[in-house]
Amino acid sequence: MKEAYLGIDVGSISTKGVIINKDNEVLASEYIWTEGDPIGAAKKLVALLEKQFDKASYRIVATGTTGSARRLVGTIVGATMVKNEITAHAVGTTTFYPGVRTILEIGGQDSKIILVENGVAVDYAMNTLCAAGTGAFLSSQSKRLGIEVEDMGEIALHSKHPTQIAARCTVFAESDLVHKIQMGHTKEDIIAGLCNAVVSNYLNNVGKGKKIVPPVVFQGGVSKNIGVVEAFRKALGCEVQVDENGHLMGALGAAILAKKSEKRKEFDFSMEDMNFRTREICCGRCSNNCEIMCVYRDDVLIDSWGNRCEKGELVH
Repeated sequence: MKEAYLGIDVGSISTKGVIINKDNEVLASEYIWTEGDPIGAAKKLVALLEKQFDKASYRIVATGTTGSARRLVGTIVGATMVKNEITAHAVGTTTFYPGVRTILEIGGQDSKIILVENGVAVDYAMNTLCAAGTGAFLSSQSKRLGIEVEDMGEIALHSKHPTQIAARCTVFAESDLVHKIQMGHTKEDIIAGLCNAVVSNYLNNVGKGKKIVPPVVFQGGVSKNIGVVEAFRKALGCEVQVDENGHLMGALGAAILAKKSEKRKEFDFSMEDMNFRTREICCGRCSNNCEIMCVYRDDVLIDSWGNRCEKGELVH
């Protein structure tokens, strides 16, 4: 039976998963909403991946997790590799684009830039404070305009005179958007202006002080918006590549990292039927008063973290 590798990327907005073979070919993939429940999202993701996966020909021998809930989800899926988003995205992108120098990534609620030299990430920056340069901002404005967020990119391409929209923060952008609507700007010009505002916000905040050198790869959920892609191309004055699996790149990187690791543990799809719960306890055994997160499977403690000394270690 051939070996396969699972990668899961759990973010605040979306949860992504891929299963790859030894040649990094995607055998199964899924993209769902986290909906404030990373454990529930992970279990749903595994169930969806199982339906696509050929268990008669392959077995998953290693699992990697990344994203904001990587430790929690790594615990419940029995991950052999847990890595931060920067490493996962860099590894995933450089695997498929060995010559990449700049990685632009915009997700649902955060964004990042990674600078690469000789296939190694040498610098990065993240933005988790302002939503004006993220997918959540575009989604909220699409509802205001009465269109589907998936259609924004194509509509933006029809604009001849993109509306100038303040891009300093969400509040200014939204108030400016309403003002421009009332002035009579066309919908396609406003949408094109929103795409430009996302790029301007990103470059002035996340990319501030960074030397963006081509080749440039743009990924994350917002990379599916062709209007934002074109805005980046115009702003940077160079080609911006978008991979068809760019929205899954963190999960791909996690799977590749798991494959490269020497640790092996066969993945058990039955975890989707298990009951997991979390509980936070205050240690109180020293002045640190550490808040310790405990994870239980069927009421059995399987992992805990948050202690800053041995007094807070829990047996599991």
